[in-house]
Amino acid sequence: MKINNIKFSAWALLLLLMGASACTDGFEELNTNPNDPVDVPADVIFPYGIREAVDRIHGHRTRLERLGLDGGMLWVQYFARNQYTNEGDTYNPDASMRNNNWKGFYNESLINLQTVIDITGDPEGTAYNENFQAAGIIMREYLFSVITDTWGAIPYTEALEGSKSGNLVPAYDSQESIYTSMLENLKTAADMLDPAGDAIRGDILFGGDVTRWQKFANSLRLRLANRQAAKKPAEASKVFGEILGDPSSYPVFTSNDDFAILNHESRLNDNNNNAWHEIMVVDGREDWSISSTLIDAMTDGEGNATDPRITVYAEPAATGEMAGKLAGAINGLPESIASVYINSASRPGKWFSQEKAPFFIMTYSELLFVLAEAALDGDYTTGLSAKEYLDMAVEASFDQYDLTVPDGYTASLVADKETIMTEKWKAMFSQGLEAWTEYRRTGFPVLPDADTRAIFENSGQVPTRLRYPELEYSLNAANLEAAIGLNGGPDDKLTKLWWAE
Repeated sequence: MKINNIKFSAWALLLLLMGASACTDGFEELNTNPNDPVDVPADVIFPYGIREAVDRIHGHRTRLERLGLDGGMLWVQYFARNQYTNEGDTYNPDASMRNNNWKGFYNESLINLQTVIDITGDPEGTAYNENFQAAGIIMREYLFSVITDTWGAIPYTEALEGSKSGNLVPAYDSQESIYTSMLENLKTAADMLDPAGDAIRGDILFGGDVTRWQKFANSLRLRLANRQAAKKPAEASKVFGEILGDPSSYPVFTSNDDFAILNHESRLNDNNNNAWHEIMVVDGREDWSISSTLIDAMTDGEGNATDPRITVYAEPAATGEMAGKLAGAINGLPESIASVYINSASRPGKWFSQEKAPFFIMTYSELLFVLAEAALDGDYTTGLSAKEYLDMAVEASFDQYDLTVPDGYTASLVADKETIMTEKWKAMFSQGLEAWTEYRRTGFPVLPDADTRAIFENSGQVPTRLRYPELEYSLNAANLEAAIGLNGGPDDKLTKLWWAE
């Protein structure tokens, strides 16, 4: 795996100008290392690394790179494809999806985030800034969590050494060991953050607010601790006890005003608009309908909302028997049948395809669902009951869209595992990869039986992971074979990941 092919956007012009000047003078100086990212300010690299990662997780502008849109959103049946149904909706993603996203995550984001950490973490350097270094660590570990939750064992410890040591065949780490390290590194980063310290420049997530970085780091620790709780309950309980037992030292999200989102900008600003806007509005792609699974869970069966959030998630059908009402498309159909849903089923809500619509990295509602599940499992001894956290989580989800919870909605909910996870699935609409991970971990929500006309591949099962990219078989075969053993099953889309319950 080659990870030293670094690509930046904001400093491409800088390199071009440097190259032009090299024709006339200073060639020797430039030739020492013209592509050394240490010469590029951290506040230029940092936002690029974040944007590229979020673009892939959310959807991506490029066909066959839309991991969130043509992966997670389909596999948990938020969306159904009405054309090109073989691009994810039949459970057999194109090889380009895994190849392109693997390379993109490592080459475009991780190595840039590591560069930020190196620049700002050098006590002898002019850019030394512990707050900035900590923010880089938090984003690096967040992205590693997405990657390991997609493939299982991955290069982690040695993954970012290539540009320094020349090691282009990094060993893979087991998912269990990666989780241990991620939790440790996030704690270290949270402890490093000092609201009275130096500013985090180029911070497109929290505008340099160090306290919000602390809340994100600690909330993310709770997400990961909860995810491994069935396998390592004592370790998970320790994390919950530490954070919840000392909120002044380990603050977490406390409202919809401080959770982690990426607010997009105008597409005229270096194409920093919402990827779904670029795909669905600018490019005019109409390939995705709202799945009947989601519609059935949030309407009365006659196209009328029983859960007001569906009126934000989905637009009324344009034509057909359900014109003007909420209607779903069936997942997994052959294209010849699925194409009828282009206009006769609901399309994604316009709220989500706005130019500046945000991407939710981790919400306050999600944190409350994590706490509800942890309380149910007895992973810590302080705090509210599972039912209280569940009700708060649902209320936070509605509030996220300025909606009011219908009378009797929370009163009807029983705080058991299935209810908590099904309500979490409803609340996490647009966060396709996270919802897919939680489905693979718990088996909830229970998805309907396949339509008799469906042509699901992968033995008719939702993919449990992605296969490794072909490039790794060519360039890092020995380590890859060891990784397959670490996963405990063949390199296919049926092998369960370590945290599966």
